[in-house]
Amino acid sequence: MTAGTALPGDPPGGRRAAFVWGVGTLVYLVAVVHRTSLGVAGIDASHRFRIGASQLSGFSILQVLVYAGMQIPVGLMVDRLGTRKVLLLGASLFTAGQAAFALSHSYGTALAARAVLGCGDAMTFVSVLRLGSRWFPARRGPMVAQGAALFGVAGNLISTVALSRLLHSAGWTPTFLGTAIGGAGVLVLVALFLKDHPEGYAPPPARHAGPAFVRRQIADAWREPGTRLGMWTHFTAQFPGMVFLLLWGLPYLVQDQHLSRAAAGTLLTLVVLANMAFGMLFGQLIARHHGLRLPLALAVVASTAGAWAAVLAWPGGHDPRWLLVLLCVVLGACGPGSMIGFDFARPANPPERFGTASGIVNIGGFTASMLALLAVGVLLDATGDDYRIAWSSIFVLQAVGLSQILRLWRRSERLERDRVAVSRVKGVHRTAAALHE
Repeated sequence: MTAGTALPGDPPGGRRAAFVWGVGTLVYLVAVVHRTSLGVAGIDASHRFRIGASQLSGFSILQVLVYAGMQIPVGLMVDRLGTRKVLLLGASLFTAGQAAFALSHSYGTALAARAVLGCGDAMTFVSVLRLGSRWFPARRGPMVAQGAALFGVAGNLISTVALSRLLHSAGWTPTFLGTAIGGAGVLVLVALFLKDHPEGYAPPPARHAGPAFVRRQIADAWREPGTRLGMWTHFTAQFPGMVFLLLWGLPYLVQDQHLSRAAAGTLLTLVVLANMAFGMLFGQLIARHHGLRLPLALAVVASTAGAWAAVLAWPGGHDPRWLLVLLCVVLGACGPGSMIGFDFARPANPPERFGTASGIVNIGGFTASMLALLAVGVLLDATGDDYRIAWSSIFVLQAVGLSQILRLWRRSERLERDRVAVSRVKGVHRTAAALHE
């Protein structure tokens, strides 16, 4: 199929599709603002709830745990209920969670609020991807997915630029209530304007065969080396950047590196901008040169480890500002590098199973992020806020992930090459048969 070829039954796309999809991606943007809002408020949260580093990391750990655990169930919900209902539920949950977090004064209440927020956040990205596939032709799929990811990066940018300043000037409750109001706004937009599919393009009823079918889907996806390779790639590449942006970057830059909040906010913004740039670059490179997937993934892991090693080994008393800038640029590649995991899983799974495989891949990065958030918090408490020791925990997780990537790569590559060869033979036979008719 060429880029301009339309498949039978493809939706037409057009302005109406762009508007409906825009409403869905706006929900995802607001969800990411809610998700990452704690990243600029870690110090304030410590003072408000009178908690240490381990308890502070508990906010993000629980949020990420809920998000990761919801990935496969959300895919099943979208298939059964449709995108509109799932996005309505998701927006309601993350809005309620953020509002409760804004008004919380106790650690337990605030923790429960972040769990509710994480549950709602988990329902957005899969729903937006599904919405794009229902409104746009299949050939637009890569562009639609990349656009959705960029909306998420924009949400992260809003957190690092706007919320950090608003928190400093307006205070805790007005800042978090303000973002909750934004969530209520997109909830109204979904209720009024979002539809699951264009008129006349309703998908066939999904086949639901109960728990046995779900277990078989998960087991079949897991057996594929490409799925596991994708999961470990996501695991190894994503977490350094996520942990830095989600919670520990601002406290590290302010408390350990003695930067002002404004300077620290600028560096966090640099991470997000680099994420956008690397995302577009990696997408173009992999689309043109499929064999660059592994080298790019390994380059992200190696450059991240090297940059952290240089920063942590820098002698005290010397200005490490240029190294911190380099670190933040490298951390910007973590998100796009982790997305390579989906490119490993895609050829290993048929279309009807790719959603399940994507859920497994996505769990990898968020599991690593949860472990890193916990490790940094525990080590900070145990060492009296020694960030050098705490951040060194990332090398352990990277080593585990890298060993699995190298173990699975050859098997995955061989199976993928065999499938491509079989597909080409079948294509030749079908063409020959058609010529003889």
